[in-house]
Amino acid sequence: MTLTQLEYIVAVDTHRSFVAAAEKCFITQPTLSMQIQKLEDTLGVKLFDRSRQPVVPTEIGIEIVAQARILLAESEKIKEIISDRQKELSGELRIGIIPTVAPYILPKIMHGFFEKYPQVKLVVWEQTTEQIIQQLKLGALDCGILSTPLHESGLTEVPVFYENFVAYASKNSKLFKKKNIVPDDIDMEEIWVLNEGHCMREQVLNICQRRKATKGYQHFEYNTGSVETLKRMVDMNNGATILPELALADLSDKQLDRVRYFKSPEPAREVSIVMNRNFLKRRMIEALKNEILDFVPKRLRTKKKKEIMEI
Repeated sequence: MTLTQLEYIVAVDTHRSFVAAAEKCFITQPTLSMQIQKLEDTLGVKLFDRSRQPVVPTEIGIEIVAQARILLAESEKIKEIISDRQKELSGELRIGIIPTVAPYILPKIMHGFFEKYPQVKLVVWEQTTEQIIQQLKLGALDCGILSTPLHESGLTEVPVFYENFVAYASKNSKLFKKKNIVPDDIDMEEIWVLNEGHCMREQVLNICQRRKATKGYQHFEYNTGSVETLKRMVDMNNGATILPELALADLSDKQLDRVRYFKSPEPAREVSIVMNRNFLKRRMIEALKNEILDFVPKRLRTKKKKEIMEI
């Protein structure tokens, strides 16, 4: 049994295809199949059900692949020990980030990060929470920047900041007439919300105590995953929406006049860096965390006087 063979079975489990796994491993499909067959002969068990499409692991194969992921992660730590002894960080960091955080964090930290760590390559995917969780468990991502807590076994969460939610209201909204608001002031008939699959939608509904959610008008259903689009819908079509506080940074004075803050305790979301329990690249992830903390306003680094919304 070799580490290379373990890499191959993990690749097949990840991509559920011998052809796709071979492409990702930069070898021919017959070579990959032969090595996996050798491993199966050595272990005396079948790891994959080849009669099904896509290919799926057998019952015992599921357990062996899971252990293979652990062994491969542990073997990578040898390289990490060497890297930690080096003065300069280098390598690739694969990051998943949810769309309701990405535009307010990444553009602000990239320049400073690259200046400090020119030998690090960041590979970033904007994905939903569910997709990032799956990719972290498969080892396809090194870390995710997500709203937490996730309550997911096998993942480690490191809270970074606690971002308040605010209301953004047009002049015809009831919220616009108030200086500060409470959740009971929100009329879900006028609130624009994100579509299904986005954790911030669930948090907004929790702020509003899960009242019936509409899309702003009964004769118009609008599905979006963009906070910026929600803001524009308010600007152009009235109503109101709920924004994360970092989304206010680029607003004009006229737009800032539409913002209404909640009374204490303010509803907020916890934003964390999330890793697989057996995560690697600790120094790079720590550097990423510190760069985010350098950017985030001090008031967002504590959860005092805030009510953290569940997902």
